[in-house]
Amino acid sequence: MATNENLPPNVIKQLAKELKNLHETPPEGIKVGVNDDNFSVIYADIEGPAGTPYENGLFRMKLLLSHDFPQSPPAGYFLTKIFHPNIATNGEICVNALKNDWNPTLGLRHLLVVIRCLLIEPFPESALNEQAGKMLLENYEGYARHARLLTGIHALKLKPKFKTGAISESTTALNVDQTNTSMKCVDQKNAVSGVAAPQLLPSPLTPKPENGQDYPTAMPSTGETGVSGSKAAPATQKKEAGLNKVPADKRKMDARKKSLKRL
Repeated sequence: MATNENLPPNVIKQLAKELKNLHETPPEGIKVGVNDDNFSVIYADIEGPAGTPYENGLFRMKLLLSHDFPQSPPAGYFLTKIFHPNIATNGEICVNALKNDWNPTLGLRHLLVVIRCLLIEPFPESALNEQAGKMLLENYEGYARHARLLTGIHALKLKPKFKTGAISESTTALNVDQTNTSMKCVDQKNAVSGVAAPQLLPSPLTPKPENGQDYPTAMPSTGETGVSGSKAAPATQKKEAGLNKVPADKRKMDARKKSLKRL
């Protein structure tokens, strides 16, 4: 295998340009990685296409470039175990783009897209995995079921783009924080404006006494007024009895004076 030291400078330059382009605008469902010290080994993560037995799987593969690349095609291997007619049990990939149909001008992008398309439409006629090819031709449901089983066991699961539970919890926490913040803002607003807790205040229609003192907020009840009135009544009666008693005593004195004059 080749390294950066024995790859021709023009090939290294072309690879660097192509890898940069793949990084900036990756093909759908494909992410490429490379070791800057060794362009002869190129890694790629391929997402299982929707509607296939490989859906929701993530498959890692590598391309090995020979010393005479791009005149000769690279060798391709799946590192993630997969059940597919055109992928051997050791991971070797059988596709025409890596063999008879190879063209030095195709480029890595085209090659990677062809390999992902192989997951959508296998070619059982040129199978490296004879069991998978036979099942695909004779019992597709059995083939698909077995492929999905191995995908669930060996392929890395794709993380969902959006987590519903986390959103809900965050939204709930955000609502709680907003409620607490609103309550704090009301408290702060009241503190700044000097608004205190509600208190019993005299009616605005109540006249202000001339001495500047407020009237008591609690007025005596009718019952209490009645009791006070009953207490004041005897005092009035005593006063009236005293006034009536004075003429009676005077009459007695006048009667005694008349008796003494007779004597």
